[in-house]
Amino acid sequence: MFGFLRKLLIDDQNERGRRAWLTRVIAAVPARARLLDAGAGELGNRPLCQHLEYVSQDFCQYEGQGDGQGLHNGRWDTSRIDLVCDITSIPEPDASFDAILCSEVLEHVPDPTRALDEFARLLRPGGRLLLTAPFASFVHMAPYHFCSGFSRYWYEHHLVRRGFRIVELKPNGDWFDYVHQEMGRLGSMARRHGGRMWPIAYAAGLMAALYFRMRGPTRDASGLACFGWHCVAEKL
Repeated sequence: MFGFLRKLLIDDQNERGRRAWLTRVIAAVPARARLLDAGAGELGNRPLCQHLEYVSQDFCQYEGQGDGQGLHNGRWDTSRIDLVCDITSIPEPDASFDAILCSEVLEHVPDPTRALDEFARLLRPGGRLLLTAPFASFVHMAPYHFCSGFSRYWYEHHLVRRGFRIVELKPNGDWFDYVHQEMGRLGSMARRHGGRMWPIAYAAGLMAALYFRMRGPTRDASGLACFGWHCVAEKL
């Protein structure tokens, strides 16, 4: 019963939108270019990089359980990582990469602007930086979860200061999409956390699903909130 409701209500628009974007922008990186996947984790993006010279990096300290707070993967295998190091100090020469991919990683870095400094050092002039980071997210992989709220203005401010030209800056969804996704989780969250009114929470989720199915077009509300911003920047 609950599995059926979960399947009916949960629509991971965040992951679907991000995967489509990554597929497109990674495919546009020229064949045989040397790409660094910074914070590569379990190498989920490696299948998109078959045409590239792929190098993975991760700090390899998260094992799947963390401190038990927030969301966890249960297990996390980083045994295939090429460069085991801090993302702010990667043992590669200056200008040694044609492209750098860093997707859903910056929230796990205590000082994410230092990671941008390192990317600027590692990229050759004309190289591409492919970035995604959450504007709104649950706490996950704690205690290695330090920040969220990466707005378009964060990218515009920090990338330009480090000698990048923004080629593309695109929201993943908008406020309506975010509410749609989270209303789908309302029933299961209420039940998991012991709320006595969880049957009503499921009903509210179903009503929200009906609304979003029938609402028709609305004006874009990404200026209020979205899942996150997707950015392509070029090193000048």
